[in-house]
Amino acid sequence: MRQRVGWTAEESLPGRGEVLRLQGVPAQLDLPPRIGALLEAALAAYREIAEPRALIGGISREEFREVHRGEGRNAPETPLETVLAGAERLALFVATVGGAVTTRIHDLFGSNEPALAAMLDSVASAAADRLTVLLGALPPGPEGGAGANGARALAYSPGYCGWHVSGQRALFAFLDPGEIGVTLNPSCLMEPLKSVSGVLVAGPSGIHRFAPAYPFCRECRDQPCRARNAAFSTS
Repeated sequence: MRQRVGWTAEESLPGRGEVLRLQGVPAQLDLPPRIGALLEAALAAYREIAEPRALIGGISREEFREVHRGEGRNAPETPLETVLAGAERLALFVATVGGAVTTRIHDLFGSNEPALAAMLDSVASAAADRLTVLLGALPPGPEGGAGANGARALAYSPGYCGWHVSGQRALFAFLDPGEIGVTLNPSCLMEPLKSVSGVLVAGPSGIHRFAPAYPFCRECRDQPCRARNAAFSTS
């Protein structure tokens, strides 16, 4: 069963700190007036044109193993193989902030406004990531969302954690997200560009803990799993 979900632009708006982090601006820095003005202009533009929406569909563990296997190009070992063992519920998803945001970014670059274009790009990237958080907070049900008794629903995506980006093809074949306007190009990149996809894994928070010691972890700049583990230890 598939479910279409939508939010207002305001609901999907990322925090200013996350946008500035993508811009390489330290959190403790007193924001120069010009940067602050660019940030507010980019947030305003996002509020005006974003159309955040998603398609989510429950999937069995056996079915997901086939999707995850994809074209057989994954790393020899991936965290998902361990995480799946403790999963209570799985759901595939594709989410997007809409094509108008990407068009506006291109237009700003074309009209010689690169600073605002780059800031809006960061806003849109952070907003797309926020959609996975909103999906994980949906009420428990066959399409995913948070679980009861302290369960956590977290997203894992092709292109990360040893899941080869070509896995997008199997994911799209299963979910068929054309109804929300998201397609896959020959390079397995999504269009609109500011879109995210993957699997929501709901289960006890402990199943999501893993050490970033896989060979591919050396290529991961941010290693967000460390922040996840820290959040679990304080929750």
